[in-house]
Amino acid sequence: MDYSQPALCLALLHKLHPIDFRATQETLARMVEGLLEAKPAPNQHLEVLEAARDTLSFAQGELARSYCTHPLPPDQDENNDFGKVASLWQAMARSYTRIAEADREAGTLNDQRALLAQRRLFYQGQVLVEHFRAHRSVVPGTWRALHAAYTSAVALGVAGIRVSEPLNPTWRAQSPQEAYIATLLVELANPYGRNERELNWVMRWAQRFAPYCALDTQLDAQKPTAYGVDTASDTGLRPLGLLAHTPSLLRFDGSALATQIQAMLAQFKRGVKPASLGLGSDCSTNASARLLLSLYRPWGLASSGRRFPRRSKQGEIGLTGDWLGIGFAIKGELFQQPQTVAPKGRLREDISLFTFGERVPLVESTEKAQQRRESQALSLGFDLESWSILDQSVGGFRLESRTEVARLEHHQLVGIRPPDMNDVLIGDLSWLMYRADSTLEIGINILPGKPRVVAARQLASASRTPFHQAFVLPATPALKAPASIVLPSMWFQADRIIEVRDDDQVRQFQLRKLMVRGTNYDQCSFEPVESALNPT
Repeated sequence: MDYSQPALCLALLHKLHPIDFRATQETLARMVEGLLEAKPAPNQHLEVLEAARDTLSFAQGELARSYCTHPLPPDQDENNDFGKVASLWQAMARSYTRIAEADREAGTLNDQRALLAQRRLFYQGQVLVEHFRAHRSVVPGTWRALHAAYTSAVALGVAGIRVSEPLNPTWRAQSPQEAYIATLLVELANPYGRNERELNWVMRWAQRFAPYCALDTQLDAQKPTAYGVDTASDTGLRPLGLLAHTPSLLRFDGSALATQIQAMLAQFKRGVKPASLGLGSDCSTNASARLLLSLYRPWGLASSGRRFPRRSKQGEIGLTGDWLGIGFAIKGELFQQPQTVAPKGRLREDISLFTFGERVPLVESTEKAQQRRESQALSLGFDLESWSILDQSVGGFRLESRTEVARLEHHQLVGIRPPDMNDVLIGDLSWLMYRADSTLEIGINILPGKPRVVAARQLASASRTPFHQAFVLPATPALKAPASIVLPSMWFQADRIIEVRDDDQVRQFQLRKLMVRGTNYDQCSFEPVESALNPT
């Protein structure tokens, strides 16, 4: 197939089958690259690109599913799907740039300059967003290319001109500046800490909310926590207090967006659905409210700074993401369904030796006990993986692993044993990112308190339900953290009664508030229904 002829490419576009998205994506990639090499007339080149946009967007999205749902390290991306998708986005950005440059002297597309600038910024932004979706570190120079595209639009005087944009589901129009700001907003949303669904919403909402944001050069009397972007740098938005005041520095203003988010949250309380507010038909009210609330400060106000400062630290840390493995690491034994609990005061059987009529307790040294647990953990597949510490704070750790580790997911419960502790703590995997060399970096947010393994079950009137492993965390007044229980995912319902067995004691807890919902756990505050129940 000759991809150098625009007329042949237009004819081929009508024959592509979107269902076979992999073949379609490969054909479109060859077409875009072929036209770049052939350098056809700018107006004909533009006609082909505009005709291909819908099909290209669909094929790219389908191909990206292979690494967006469960992020893969670069060396495990067998088909190099991420490379194919990112390369095609980049080729599209180069194509619109080439058309604008080729038409500079002829001027036949002068009335399309704003469209060419918007398309260039949109596709250059897609390159960055694709790195976020794949949880890959951004390739050096990618941010610089985006800034250059925006600077070019400003120089041409078209940055604020809106053009038709069918791929913007809310406005169906977009200016070059709005395309630029939308990418900046995605990075502000902590993209490496979002699962696929949340990040898809963030990407859509960034397009929806970009018109409410502004960029200007008003830097005087600004708080150091306000955001700015240096268009001569290779990074996105950063607090102004961390940036040098150079001619290329712009202030980001999201105050109007903060008002919009406040209004939407108020409308949710009145029963208005997210779809009617342009957020999408796949968005539930509760999930939309939680996500918008988390975006309110970074998008509408300023950087909040770290609650606890990080400090550099070296060493190794043990980690497991296996639910039962966490319990084993904490308690030293595998979780089992509780047996009938002995009544209070009844003598328990003891595996001790009796010599000359006297009981002689078995005493095991701490070192031998640790060796025994490690041996059992290895045989059960519950051994802790070794991770390197990059830095830490009171609230958590930043870790890296250069070796192959078990697959982890966002907001998964993990157990960790810090190098200076014998105890195992539990935490939330708050973000993850693969570097180009396949090294995995993760952030762990520690759930305050020393966890205790318990057995919990939902009370059912019809039959006895089985117990499941759970974790109780004591209150930590210094961190203003109440006592909580960590249950399997989706167990939380306000005022639900659960039965909890902790050693010889049986209690009922009434769940009060959902504190954190992870991918495989719910952390809930609770109140005891009564001090203790007689076991049955």
